Amino acid sequence: MKKIILTGDRPTGQLHIGHFCGALKNRALLQDVYQTYIMIADVQALTDNFNNPQKVRKNVFEVAMDNLAIGIDPNKSTIFIQSLIPEIAELTIFFSNLVTIDRLKRNPTVKEEILQKKELFKDDVTFGFLGYPVSQAADILVFQADLVPVGEDQLPMIEQTREIARKFNKIYGQTFKLPEAKVGDFPRVLGMDGRKMGKSLNNSITFTDSPKIIREKIKGALTGKIGGKNLLSLFKQFSDDKKLLEKFKKQYNDNTIKYSEFKPILAESIIEKLEPIREKRKQYENNPKIVEKILFDGVKKARIAAQETMKKIKEKMFLNYFRE
Repeated sequence: MKKIILTGDRPTGQLHIGHFCGALKNRALLQDVYQTYIMIADVQALTDNFNNPQKVRKNVFEVAMDNLAIGIDPNKSTIFIQSLIPEIAELTIFFSNLVTIDRLKRNPTVKEEILQKKELFKDDVTFGFLGYPVSQAADILVFQADLVPVGEDQLPMIEQTREIARKFNKIYGQTFKLPEAKVGDFPRVLGMDGRKMGKSLNNSITFTDSPKIIREKIKGALTGKIGGKNLLSLFKQFSDDKKLLEKFKKQYNDNTIKYSEFKPILAESIIEKLEPIREKRKQYENNPKIVEKILFDGVKKARIAAQETMKKIKEKMFLNYFRE
């Protein structure tokens, strides 16, 4: 039996080269080794986009196309929409009894994200946003995931999932495996302005950007100590020319790098690597029914797995009132 991986994306915008370096490249490789579930987390996206559901709905399909374009194979991976798996919502309610408000407030990832969303929440945070680690635990555990690929900033979320699983097992009997975090060895790619590359910050390069736009974005990218290091990280990810990389690294360390020479070479490396992804994505854009069918089939498959887990959970919790 293959081990199970649960991974996914929040549909708040198109995915970008930060996601490609950090998760997507590896995701496409892992599907050959693991039983892979890829969740488009629209419910989690609504925790801070509840006032703009149209944006979330549109980006469900954008994120699906991005995944398919980078090489996710629906015959190897189950790609599905979170809100269409009601067992996740049901399990979230059961898990909410096992977590205190104080524990959620102490979660470092939640604390940091609440600060980032100050404008949205003003002086108080919503129940949904504070409690989304509980929903995330339900995402992972309903599929009995062994591994969850995450960045280091998400490790507290996995630890909270393990706490919930341990508490459930202690009260109701052994039900869940304790999932492990799978932290990649990739560097965090910053945006063209030196901030974290973000879907809403207009500082990213997406898979639909034309060669002209990519050249313009790289030309205007921040340099200096932080920006230059970030551009070198991008060159390492998108170029196979190790000699050229060493040359630019040495120039960067000696403070003699000429960005007028380096940036065009970097831009062409990114364009070359993204071209087949962009072309494959166009095929899905021109055939949206194919994407719908992949998601429809993925939801059916994911629901079967979730229903099997929920059946066991309800037996443990004495909620199986009627026998079939």
